[in-house]
Amino acid sequence: MEIILKEDVIGLGYKNDIVNVKAGYGRNFLIPTGKGVIASESAKKVLAEELKQKAVKLAKIKAEAEALAEKLNAVSLTINAKASSTGVIYGSVNNVQVAEELQKLGFDIDRKIIALKDVKTAGEYVAIVKLHKEVAAQVPVTVTVEMDKPEVQEEAPVEKKPRKAKKEEEAPAEEEAPVVEETPEVEEAEAPAEEEKTEE
Repeated sequence: MEIILKEDVIGLGYKNDIVNVKAGYGRNFLIPTGKGVIASESAKKVLAEELKQKAVKLAKIKAEAEALAEKLNAVSLTINAKASSTGVIYGSVNNVQVAEELQKLGFDIDRKIIALKDVKTAGEYVAIVKLHKEVAAQVPVTVTVEMDKPEVQEEAPVEKKPRKAKKEEEAPAEEEAPVVEETPEVEEAEAPAEEEKTEE
């Protein structure tokens, strides 16, 4: 018995395939469940017409995808990202940033069809844009980084230097203290000489 499948059936065939099955399987399972219909001459003609129309539509879709792929293959992107002093990017560069950059160039591409592994460092990469099951475009992506932290680290040592100089200036003041203590001893030595004169 010939059956035209109306949907994919595992182990039997795919949608619109004409398959031969046992009469009981076709009448008791495939037809009642809507998975297939009897492949009569009229049904076959209808199927052939549908396949022609679908083929034309699929050909147009593929042609449009190929035309867009050619345009995308001529594009190259440069994405600037902020990074730490070690050059590791904060977060990552991925398909979201690629879609945004393509949008700026006039390409409305869904980020879901863009394949790019998360980029963590600067370098040259390639984003794959899957426009059709048989058509894909390759877009070169250059990732550059902007590092802010090294500038902050250079300012810190400049502030510490004046503090060290002050400590060095205070240290000699402590060494002069013993010189001041010697003067009272001289005054005490002269005091008895005055007392001797008064006694005379």
